[in-house]
Amino acid sequence: MHDRSLPASPNWYCSRCSDVNSSGLLGVGAKNIIYLIDVSASSCRVAGELVGHKGLVSGFAFCQHAGQSHICVSSSNDGNVLFWDSDNKTLIREYAAHQSPVSAVHWSPVDKNLVVSGDEKGIVVCHWYHTGDTASFFPEPRTIFCLTCSPHTWSCVAVGYKDGMIVLIDVSKKGEVMHRLRGHDDEIHSLAWSPLANENTLYSRPEDTEATNGITAGEEKGCYLASGSKDQTVRIWSTAKGKGVMTMKLPYLKKRGSAVDPGVKERLWLNVHWPKGRATQLVSSCFSGELVMWDLTKTGKQRWTLFGTSSEGQNHSRIVFNMSSVHLQDDRELLLSTSMDRDIKCWDLASLDCCWTLPTLGGFVYALTFSPVGAGCLALGVGDNMIRVWNTLTTQNQYDTRSFWQGIKSKVTALAWHPKREGSLSFGTDDGKVGIYDVFSNKPPQISSSYHRKTVYTLAWGPPVPPMSFGAAGGKPSYSLYSCAGEGVILQHDPSKLSGEASDIDRLIKDTNNIKHKLSPHTDLSWKPDGKVVAIGNEDGCIDVYEAPSLKLLCSIQQHHKIINTLRWHHDHSSPTELHCLLASGSSNAVVYVHDLRSVIENPPDSPAVLTEPYRRLCGHTAKITGMAWSPHHDARLVTVSYDGTAQVWDVLQEAPVSNYRGHVGYLLCVDWSPVDPDVIWTGGKDFTLQEWRVSKQEFTNPPKGKKMLDLKEKMRANPKQKKKNKKAAGATGAPPPETNGQQVTGGEKVAAAGQEPSDEDEEDEVSSTNSSLPPSAALETQRKSSTAAKSRDKPDLNLLKRKKPRSMLPISTSMDHRPKEELLQDCITLASVKHSDAPPAGCVPGQGEHIHLGLFSDRQALYRMFEAEEESHVEAGHFESVVYLRLWSGDLEGALQLATEKGELNDHLLSVAPMAGFEVWNRTVEAFVKQLCLQEQYLKAASHLLSINKLYEAVDLLRSHKLYREAIALVKARLPADEPVLKELYTCWASTLEKDGHFSAAAKCYVAAGASFDAAKVIARKNDVSSLRTAASLARISGEVTLAQSLAMRCAKDLAAAQDWVGAQEVLSSQESLLVHRLHLCVAELLSATLAEVVPQSRISSHPWTSPGQPHISIQDRVRDVWEEQFGVSQKSEGHRSARALLQELKSAESPTPTANVPLRQVLLYSSLHLTRSVLSWLSDDDGQLIKELWLAVAWFRDTGHFSVSAELCRLLFPDGDVSVCSRKHLKTLHHTEEEEEDAKAAADSLQAFVHLHRLYERWWSRSADNQKVQNGHSASAADSSPGDETKDKVVNGGSSESGQSSVCSANGRFGELGFDASLLLSEPHAACQATQKSVREIQERLSAMVLKHGRAQGGQLDAGEKQADGPAAGESSDSQGPSDAGQRPDDQETLLSLSVKMSDYQKQLADLPETIKMYPHPDVVECCLVLLHLSESSPSVSESLQQETKDLLRKYGTSPSVLKASQRFLT
Repeated sequence: MHDRSLPASPNWYCSRCSDVNSSGLLGVGAKNIIYLIDVSASSCRVAGELVGHKGLVSGFAFCQHAGQSHICVSSSNDGNVLFWDSDNKTLIREYAAHQSPVSAVHWSPVDKNLVVSGDEKGIVVCHWYHTGDTASFFPEPRTIFCLTCSPHTWSCVAVGYKDGMIVLIDVSKKGEVMHRLRGHDDEIHSLAWSPLANENTLYSRPEDTEATNGITAGEEKGCYLASGSKDQTVRIWSTAKGKGVMTMKLPYLKKRGSAVDPGVKERLWLNVHWPKGRATQLVSSCFSGELVMWDLTKTGKQRWTLFGTSSEGQNHSRIVFNMSSVHLQDDRELLLSTSMDRDIKCWDLASLDCCWTLPTLGGFVYALTFSPVGAGCLALGVGDNMIRVWNTLTTQNQYDTRSFWQGIKSKVTALAWHPKREGSLSFGTDDGKVGIYDVFSNKPPQISSSYHRKTVYTLAWGPPVPPMSFGAAGGKPSYSLYSCAGEGVILQHDPSKLSGEASDIDRLIKDTNNIKHKLSPHTDLSWKPDGKVVAIGNEDGCIDVYEAPSLKLLCSIQQHHKIINTLRWHHDHSSPTELHCLLASGSSNAVVYVHDLRSVIENPPDSPAVLTEPYRRLCGHTAKITGMAWSPHHDARLVTVSYDGTAQVWDVLQEAPVSNYRGHVGYLLCVDWSPVDPDVIWTGGKDFTLQEWRVSKQEFTNPPKGKKMLDLKEKMRANPKQKKKNKKAAGATGAPPPETNGQQVTGGEKVAAAGQEPSDEDEEDEVSSTNSSLPPSAALETQRKSSTAAKSRDKPDLNLLKRKKPRSMLPISTSMDHRPKEELLQDCITLASVKHSDAPPAGCVPGQGEHIHLGLFSDRQALYRMFEAEEESHVEAGHFESVVYLRLWSGDLEGALQLATEKGELNDHLLSVAPMAGFEVWNRTVEAFVKQLCLQEQYLKAASHLLSINKLYEAVDLLRSHKLYREAIALVKARLPADEPVLKELYTCWASTLEKDGHFSAAAKCYVAAGASFDAAKVIARKNDVSSLRTAASLARISGEVTLAQSLAMRCAKDLAAAQDWVGAQEVLSSQESLLVHRLHLCVAELLSATLAEVVPQSRISSHPWTSPGQPHISIQDRVRDVWEEQFGVSQKSEGHRSARALLQELKSAESPTPTANVPLRQVLLYSSLHLTRSVLSWLSDDDGQLIKELWLAVAWFRDTGHFSVSAELCRLLFPDGDVSVCSRKHLKTLHHTEEEEEDAKAAADSLQAFVHLHRLYERWWSRSADNQKVQNGHSASAADSSPGDETKDKVVNGGSSESGQSSVCSANGRFGELGFDASLLLSEPHAACQATQKSVREIQERLSAMVLKHGRAQGGQLDAGEKQADGPAAGESSDSQGPSDAGQRPDDQETLLSLSVKMSDYQKQLADLPETIKMYPHPDVVECCLVLLHLSESSPSVSESLQQETKDLLRKYGTSPSVLKASQRFLT
C-alpha cells in the first residue's frame, strides 16, 4: 500500500503490547490500532494495520503454533478481546467477557486454542479459539498487571499483580491457586518462563539447593519463572518448590547517548524476556532504557552484559516496555524492543548490537514540509512536542531521523524551511510560540519574544515589509518570517533579531489602503514564490491579495463562505508563465477553488477588484480541506488532503481527479510532494502516522462519496447537537470507529485550534504519568484555526453545564418584548411620540398598563411606576428577594430591609448594604438576621453577627444555649479577661454535659480549667479501670487534693494487686510518701503470694526480684523484716513517720471483714497479708500480745474461708520448727506476754499451737498411710464401718478442709518417725464441751428452720397429700441422721416447736457461761483429733497408752453423733 511510513508510538505501561511471530511479523499496539511491521535483520516495513478496537490496545500476542502463526489476539481497556487474521487484516471474532479494562493477554505456547486474559479487577478469562467458549476465574481480588502461560504445561498460568504478588493458577481446575510467590513489594511488570522444562541449570546458593526429601525430578516437575518488578529487582522462582531461588538487583548504569527532555518524568518499568533456546540467559530492561543480558550461571558483576556497547547511541534513551524475540530462517536471532523514547529497535542477540531503529510518532502529524535547499530532507511537526527531521534519501538507514524537543514544550503545529539557508527551520506551536531551529547544530532554538495568544497555524518566509527594513547584505535577498495564529493576527518577525518585537501587518494594511473598519481575522497566508504578492485568507472566507512591500490591496476573492484553511501559489520553476499566478485555496466547505490572478498582478487596477468566479473548481471531497501542495514535477497538478480521511491528486486544468489515497485511519492534516520522485507523496494525520505512497499505485481515483456521506448523515442523526456545538471547532470525544478512511467529521470552520483537541498527542505523556497499566482513552483531535473557533473554546460546554436560566428581575416588561412583530414596531412609534411631542398619545402612560415596558425608555417617574407593577408581580409569585432588589435600586433601602425582615429573606448581601441606611437600621437588621439564622440553625453565623454589633455576652449565651460550648469558650477567652465568671460557668456546664455523655477525660479537662481539680479527679475515676484511677490519683496529687489522691491511689493499687501486678501497684503508691504502710502491706502480700505459689494457683503479671525463694529454714517474718529494711528503710530503729508504732497506728484503720467461704482466694491472700503486716509491725514495736493475735488472724483467714492446705502451708512458713513461741531464730525472738494481756495472748498462742500440731498430726498420719496402709486407705474411702475416713472427712470439711487438701500438705512435707509434739494440747476438754454445745445448737437451728418451712407450705396449700406424705419421711430421715446429742431422746415426730425452743435456750445459756477466750480462739475439732490419734496408734507406737486412754474417754463423753459412734465403735469395744 505504501513504501515507507512512521507508525504511531506503541502504548506505554502495558506488560505485553507487542509480539512477533515466527515469520518475522511484528504486531504493535498503538492507541486503538495494531500496526503490523515486517522485520528482518537489515530493515523493516510497516505492512498494515488492524483497525477495530474502540478503546486503547492494552495487550497483543501472536499464536506461536505452526499453521496458525498468522492468527493473533489483542485486548483493550474497554474490556474487549479480539481475534485477528494478520494476513488478511481482518477481524475474526470479538469477545466481551471482561467488565473492566483488560491489562494482559497471552496465547498459550502449548495449546494452540487457548488464550488467557486478565483485567484490572483480578478476573482471569480463558478463551478457546476453536469453539468460541470462555471460562472466568477470580483467583485473587487484586489488580492484574501481567500474565503469561507456561510453555510446558497447558493449564499453568503465572499472574503478576500490582501489589507485588505472583500467583500460579491451574486453569484446568477452575483457576485453583497452585502457588503464591511472595518476595516483590511493588508492581509486577513482566513474567517470563524458562524455555527448559526442568530446574537444574542455574547457579544458586548452597542453601537454595536443599535435598528434595527423596522426591525425584520426575515426580516433582517444575520450571523456572522470571519476574521483573518496580522494586528494581529481577527474581527467578522455582515453581516446583513455590519459592524464589535467585534475586538480581538492577545495576546503576552511567547515562549514555543523547540528552532527553527532562520535562517528562518517567518511572521504572522492568521488562524481562527469556529467549527460546537460551536457558541460562535472560534479557531485562534497566533504569533509563538500557537492555541487559543476564548470565544466570555466573555471580557478581560478571553476571550481566550491556547491549549496544560497540558504538554510542544504540540504546533506548527512556524506559523499555516490551521485548519479543524471533529466530529467522537465516539463523539470525533478533530481539525487538519498544520504549518511551518512541523508538522500536531491533537487536542481534548474538552480538548484542542494534540492527535498526524505527521511529514512531506520539501525536497528530500537524505539518510536513520538504526543504527547498537540502534534497529529501523532510521536517515533521508532531503533537508529541517534537520536530522530526528525516533524511529520506539515505540508503544505509532508511529511517534516518533526528528528534528536536528543546525549547518546544507544546504541540508543533506549523513548520517552514528557509527558502535559501540550509538547515534553518522555523516552527510554531500550540501555545503561540514561534522559533527557528538550526537542524545541523545541537544548539537550542531561537525563540521569538513575541508570542501569539492562540495556536500558530501557518508560517511563511517572505520579503520584509515596513516597518522592518533589512537591506540586502552582499547582494543576497533578505527574508522576514510571517506567522498567522488562532487569534487572527499575522506577525512579521526579524529572523536575525527574534528578541525584538514583531510587527502586526494589519497596521500597514490599514494605513496603505486607508481602511477604517476592523479587518476580518486572518487564518492563513501564502507568499507568491517571487515575493511580489501575498495572499491572506480570512475567517469570513474572503481571500485578499496584496502587493509587496506596501501591501496595497489588489483584489479580494469572494468565493469561499467559510473559514480559509489553506492557500498555495503554483511554483514558478520550469512551468509556463501563465501558470505562475494560479492560487489554490481550501476552506471548510470541501470544495477546492483555483484562481488565475495573472491579469490583476500584471496590471494592477486603480481600485481593488472583487473576484466571484474561480478559474477552476475541484469538487469531490466530502469534508473540510486541511492542506494542499502543488507538484514540483508537473504543471498544474495539485494534491489536497481533507477531513474525509483521504488525499486526492487533481489535474487542475482538466478539473479531473487523478488518484485517491485512503491509507490513513482518521482525517488528514498535512501533505507534501516528494521533491525527487514525481510519483511519491507524503501525508500525515490524526492517526499519529506519516505515510509515503505512490500516485500510480492507488486503487481509487475519486474521493469516497456514498459511504462517507451516509456516515456523516448517520452521525448527525445520532448526535444532532454536535453540529451546533462544533460549528466552529469540529471534533468529538471518544475513540475513532473502525473505518479505513478515517474519522468522519461534522461540518465546521477551519480546523479548530490545537488547544481544542481533547489531546490525543498529549496522550502518551499523560499516560506516562498514570499508574494504571493503560493510557487514558484516545480522543478525536481537531486541528486548526480561527479566532471564532478559539472563542468557542473559552465557553463552557452547554451539555455539561445545563444551568437553570436565571429569573428575570423585570419579568412583565421582558415578556412585553416577546409580542408579535407588529406590536413591537408600534411600540417604537409610541415611544417616539412620547419623547418628541408635548402631548403623548391618548391613554399612553409609560410604566403602566399596556405600556409598562416603556417605563424603561422614558423618565424616572415612568420607571418607578414600572417598578411598582413589577413588585406586585414578584409578591404574587413569592419572589420577595426580587422585590427587595427593586426597592434597593430605587433607593428605598430601609423599605427593602424591612420587607426582607418580614419575609425572612435577609441575606449577607443585604446586611452588607444596611449601614448605608444608618446605625439604628443596621443594628435592627443584624438582630433580625440573627433570629432568622437561629431559625435556620446557623448558630455560629448568628453569634458572629452579634459580635459585629458588640453584643458579646448575647453571642456567648446564644452559643451556650445551643450547647456549642467549645465555640463559646473560645470566644470568651479571645475577647474577655481571664477571671471572667462566665468562663467558669461555661466550663462547668460543658463538663456536666460531657460527663452525662460518658466523655470523662474531656469533662476532667473542663473541671481543671475551671479550677475544680477535685471534681476532675473524681470524674476520671468514674471509669474505675486501672489507667483511669492512676491518672485521677496523679491529678489529685498535683492539684494538692492529698486525701483524694491517697484514696484513689489505694483503689488503683488494690486493683493491680488483685491482678497480681505487684510492680505496678508499688509504683502507684510510691508517688505518695504517706502511703508507705500500704506499700509495706503490698510487699508482704507479694512475698506471701510468691511463697505460697505451690499451693495457690496464680498468674503473676509482674513481680519484684526480692520475691525469689529464700532459705527454707527462715520464717516468712524474717524475710519480711529483711525486705522492709533493704527496700523501704523500715526497721526497729526507724523514727518519725517511718517508726513501727506510727505505721501500725495507720494500718489499724484498714478494713478487715469477717471471713466467709465466698471470699475469692486472691482477696483472702490480701486480708491475711494485712494481719501479717500488722504482726511484723507489732514485733518491731515489741508488742508480743498484738503480735500473736495478728498471726492467729493471718492463719485463721485461710482456715475459715475453707483453704485448709493453704493454712497448713502458712503455718509451716510462719513456724518452721513447729513452736509458736519461737517467732524468729534469725533475730532471736521469743514471745513474752505481760500480765495484762496474758489471758488473750496465751489463748491465741494455744489456739495457734493447736492448729500447728493438727497439721503435723495429719502429716504424720497420712505419711504412715502412704507407706503401710495403701489398701486400707482405699478402703476407708468406701467403708465407713471399718475406717474413720468418712467421719474424718466430714469433720475436716466442717473445719475447712478436705482429704485432697490434707494429702497435698502431707506429700509436700517430710516424714516423722514419732509424733515429736505434745498432742495433749489437741485434747482440751473445755474446747470439746464448747464444740459439742455449738454442734447441738446448729442441729436444733436446722430442725427449727425445717419445721417452720414445712408449716408454712402446709398453710399455703401448696402441697397435695401425696407431696406431704413424701416430704414427711424425708424430714424424719434428716432429723434421724443429724441425731440429737442425747442418746435417749424421743423420736423426731414427737418433738414440738416449744420443746426445741427450750433446748435451744439451755444450750445458749451453757455457751454464755463459757470463758470468752474459748469462743474467741477455738481449737481444732477435739473429736476429730481423737479419731486421728486412735488410727495413728494402730500403726505407730508413738502414741502413749495414757494418751490413748484420754482420747477414748473424750470420745465416749462427746462423740455422741451417729456417724462418730459408728467410726469409734471398734476402738471403744
